[in-house]
Order: sequence, then structure tokens, then C-alpha cells
Amino acid sequence: MALTDPDKFRMSVHGGKKGQCVECHEDAQTADGKDHPKKLKAVDCASCHEDQVAEVKDTVHGKPLDGDKAASTCVGCHGSAHEILAKDNPKSLTNYANMETACGSCHGNDKVVAQRHLPGGNVQAAFHDSIHGRLVRDSGDFKAQAPTCTTCHGAHSIQSKKTPGSKLAHANQPAMCGSCHQRALVTYKSGKHGQLQQDGDKTAPTCTDCHSSHGIQDAASDNWQVAAIGQCGNCHDDYVKSYHLTYHGKVTNLGYADMATCASCHGAHDIRPASDPISPVSAENRLTTCQQCHKDASVQLMSWDPHPRPGDSDRSPIIYWANVAMNGLLLGVFAFFGLHTLLWAYRSFGDAIRRRRGGGSNR
Repeated sequence: MALTDPDKFRMSVHGGKKGQCVECHEDAQTADGKDHPKKLKAVDCASCHEDQVAEVKDTVHGKPLDGDKAASTCVGCHGSAHEILAKDNPKSLTNYANMETACGSCHGNDKVVAQRHLPGGNVQAAFHDSIHGRLVRDSGDFKAQAPTCTTCHGAHSIQSKKTPGSKLAHANQPAMCGSCHQRALVTYKSGKHGQLQQDGDKTAPTCTDCHSSHGIQDAASDNWQVAAIGQCGNCHDDYVKSYHLTYHGKVTNLGYADMATCASCHGAHDIRPASDPISPVSAENRLTTCQQCHKDASVQLMSWDPHPRPGDSDRSPIIYWANVAMNGLLLGVFAFFGLHTLLWAYRSFGDAIRRRRGGGSNR
């Protein structure tokens, strides 16, 4: 039988209200005043927290996972009922600074993740190293504003991202991230990606498609700017492949970020097609965009194709025929010297055989 620490109970939200034990443990109150049963019934938190319990019941935590067992219970997140602290208490499990640890007891435990097939794998490890996780642990000005698990997922109302009403659903994700990143949301909505998303196109990229979800990094960091090229390639594979054929692409392949990436030319949240007059890659603005790096660039630079296609004679005729010529030269050199080597080997073996037979050489 577990014993309750009186001091911890007095410091808890339940003990601080000076409530009676029987308010939760109703079967502890006996009519004849005798000792209550050693094993009491499980406490029903809904007797006081009816709305919260009802809300959890239809969420990913409230739905049965193993038979009739819910994925998580009240004490699984809040801790022992005798020791629950208010969420504004720095020692509380549900304090914003401790949410990573509280949620990580399941979502950061590899064994639990594997047993319960939790989506996303060990998301605590990813969050811990993210820009959000670092801000939560930081002592700077942004600590109190940094998002934690419940900021994005909710608390008692956590739903799968596949549920239309979820904060994480494709249709709702920009608004969820935009609750902190308002400026980015406004520009995203005006760009091509945002317009497609608002039109109901489920293939349109949203925040997590480019930034990821739990492992979000500082967008100003060199590592992220280089890695973001690959994120663009998830949709624009042909353009990224052609980009890597250029000087820009080859330098970023080496890990250097002080070189033009996708966002350097196309923008980030407000990406627009080249046909849009205010797009940075439109005919009207392309030279100005190039001059951000190439200060002395003239209109001649406009003839350079940032996405060459060596296999397309219509788009890149010079590169196409140069590629054909170089491949022909390469194959010709290998064919000529390959045949030369075979004939030389044939003669050398013939000479060796004749010398063994005492016939000398034909030379």
C-alpha cells in the first residue's frame, strides 16, 4: 500500500485547498466509522474535472490503445494526484519549462515508442536539439514565449494530424504556426504555396514540409540553409538536380552557405512564379536579384540559365551539344585506347608464347 507524503500533499493543488481525502476517495468514508478497505477504488477525476476528462476521452491519449486501456491517464501527465502542482509552479510537471520531460516520458522513451508504435519516433530528442527546445531552456528574453509540446498539440485536446479538426491538420497548420510567426504567415498566404494550400490542395507544402516539426532549426544557420535545398527537392526534384550542376550548387554541395540557395533567388515564405511581376525571378526583377550578390552584374548575366538541362536541346542547346561532344570524345578515347590495349596484349602474349617455344619474336 502506497503512503502519501503529508508535506507534499499540503504543497499540492489538492492539499492547498484543504480538501478532505473522501472528496476523491469516496469509498474511504464508512458509515460505521470503521477503517476503510485497504484497496480503494480508482479515483474518478471527472467528479471535479468533468470537462477536461470528457475532452481527453476522444483524443489520441484517451482512446484505448491496448484493449480497454487508454494511451495515457491523468496521472501519466500530471503525476501523482497527491503531489500535483499548479502549472505556473516551476516544479510542476506541466509547467511549460518541464513539458519536454513530461511528454518525453513516453515520446522520448525508445522502448515505449517501439512497443506502442508512437508516430514520429523519439520526438523528444529532436525537440531537445531544435531552436524551440533551446529557447525553452534558455534564460533569454524569448524563454517565456518559446513554444512547448502543448503550444502546438494542445493539452487535453490532442488529436492526430489526420483528424480534420486537429491543430496539426494540413488545413490548420499555417494558422497554428502563425500564432507565433505572424509575419511569416502573412507572406506565406500571399505566395504560391500558401495560395495552393488555401485552395485545398493537400500536396501544397506547409510549415513542417520545409522546416520539419520537432527538429526545427534556426533558419539563419548555415547548416539549415544548405539543408533546405534538399527540402525544396522533395517537390522540385528536377530543378534541384539542375541547380547542383551549376557553380552555386557545387559550392553548396561542399557545405558552404555563403552561396546562392533556392531561397536566395526565389524567396522563402512568399515564393511566386516567374510570371508574377513582383517575383524576384520575374523578367522585371531578375537582374536586381542577381545584383544582391553580383554587385556589378549587367543585363548580359540575364542570359545565364540557373537551371541548365544538359539533356534538353531546346532549353540548353549549347550545353546539350557540348555535353554530346564531351561524351562522344570520352567514349571515343576509351574505345580507341581500349582496342589499342587489347591488340597490344594480344601481341605481347603471342611473343611470350613463341619465346617459350624457342621461336623468338616477330619484331
